[in-house]
Amino acid sequence: MTALKTDLSSFKNDWYKPGRSSLIIGIWYIVNRIFFKSFFPSYAVKRFLLRLFGARVGKGVVIKPHVSIKYPWHLNIGNHVWIGEEVWIDNLAKVTLKDHSCISQGAMLLCGNHNYKKTSFDLLVGEITLEEGAWAGAKTVVCPGVKLGSNSLLTVGSIATASLEANWIYQGNPAKKIKLREIKS
Repeated sequence: MTALKTDLSSFKNDWYKPGRSSLIIGIWYIVNRIFFKSFFPSYAVKRFLLRLFGARVGKGVVIKPHVSIKYPWHLNIGNHVWIGEEVWIDNLAKVTLKDHSCISQGAMLLCGNHNYKKTSFDLLVGEITLEEGAWAGAKTVVCPGVKLGSNSLLTVGSIATASLEANWIYQGNPAKKIKLREIKS
């Protein structure tokens, strides 16, 4: 049996539309580079710029330095959300960060992937949601189509390839349910 091989020359993602013109995308890349991927300290300016480019942004949102956001018009951020240093939000699809959710340093939210079963390596996209109080720990990866349930915790370095149930702690690659998350006052 002769196995087929990946043929990247046959890759086409013409069906995918980022949602804005090439000019707006180009301007956003410059703004992202200057104000988000740098050490620019003002949360208020970052919130303003995200809204200017079509993101929904609640109050009290903290966006640390060196954050990369692919397309702000696919981003919905609730109130009092924290986004840590060096977070990458690769939102080819909608990303929703509900109230009091947290994304720690170096975490990646990846809305895109490729179909490894096709020779053409087709683009696959899926939305990501962090429900209220969900926490993606440092250096975690959240894959396309995944939802972190309310108050769930994805621990340091873990990879969520499937949705996480509310109020549970998950760990590993792929992330597995470890124990209930107990929150005390």
